[in-house]
Amino acid sequence: MANAQLIDSYGRLHRRLRLSITDRCMFRCVYCMPEEVKWLDRRELLSYEELTRLSRVAVALGVERIRITGGEPLVRRDVPELVRELKGIPDLKDVSLTTNGVNLPGMARALYDAGLRRINISLDTLRRERFREIARRDAFDDVMAGIRAAEAAGFERIKINMVVMRGVNDDEIVDFARLARDTRHEVRYIEFMPLDGDSIWDRSKVITLKEIVARIEAAFPLLPPENLETPDPAREYRFADGKGGIGIIASVSQAFCEWCDRLRITADGKLRNCLFAVKETDLKTALRAGTSDDDLAALMAAGVYGKWAGHLINSPFYQKPERTMHAIGG
Repeated sequence: MANAQLIDSYGRLHRRLRLSITDRCMFRCVYCMPEEVKWLDRRELLSYEELTRLSRVAVALGVERIRITGGEPLVRRDVPELVRELKGIPDLKDVSLTTNGVNLPGMARALYDAGLRRINISLDTLRRERFREIARRDAFDDVMAGIRAAEAAGFERIKINMVVMRGVNDDEIVDFARLARDTRHEVRYIEFMPLDGDSIWDRSKVITLKEIVARIEAAFPLLPPENLETPDPAREYRFADGKGGIGIIASVSQAFCEWCDRLRITADGKLRNCLFAVKETDLKTALRAGTSDDDLAALMAAGVYGKWAGHLINSPFYQKPERTMHAIGG
C-alpha cells in the first residue's frame, strides 16, 4: 500500500469515510426508509474487527476522517468499543457519529470517554405530533433527552440534522435557526433527497439552499459562507451578530460533487463511491476469504477510481439506487 491513495478518474482525493455498522433503526422516517423493512441477516453485518480492519486499510490509503452511521448505529452493542478501536488507528484525525439520539441517555458518557467528540443528532421537527408523522414513531421526548444527555456528557460540537420538506416541516426553518442561536449548537438543514423508501420524493417538495437562506435572513441576518469550493458537504453560515451559525447541505440544488472526497462502506461490507451510486464494490467477500490488506486496498482503490463526475439528480438520466438511505448509511 506504499504511497497508494484513493483517487478517482477526475483527480479527487478521498479523505472521508462513512462507515455504516447496521441497517436497523427504531424509526421509519418517511425520507429515509419504508414502513415495512426486511433487515439484513445479522451474519451479513461486518463485525467490529472487520470494520476496524477495513478502516485501517482506508486510513493507509489517505482517509483522515471516519463517521459512524447506520441505520441507527446505537442499536448495536458496545459502540464505544468500536470508537476506541478506531481512535487507536494511527494517522486517523477524526471519528464522529450520527444518531437519532434515542439511546444517548445510556451511552453518551461512554462514547465521550471512548474519545468521541463530534456527534450529529437527527431532529426534523420541534413539534411532538409532527415528529410522530415524520418518524412514524412516538419518540420526540426520547430524542430531546438524548440531546440533553450529549450535552451533559461533555459534547460541545453537537450538530442537529433537519431534513427539510415542503409542506411537511419547512415552516420550522426559522424555529431551528433560533434553536441554533439559543443553544450554540449548529443546525444542519438538509435538502430532501430521492432516497426514501416509499417513493414520495418529488422536486416540488425540495426546499433549496437559496430559499432556506432567504427565510432565515428575514429573521436573523447571515454572513456569506466562506467554504464554497471545499469538500465540506455543508455550506456554513454564521449569524451576523455572532450568535452561532447554521449549515446547509444542498445535495440537490447546489451539489458539491466537483469537490467530493467521501466514500461509504455499508453495514454488509459494500463500498459505495457515491451516496447515489447504483454499483457497489464487494469488500466483505474478499475480507472473509482471507484477502490480504494490499488486495483489499486495491479493491478499494478500484472502486473509488470508477466514481462518476457527479450524481444525476438534476438530469433525466437519474436512476434511483436500489438501497434507501437507511441501508446505505446516512
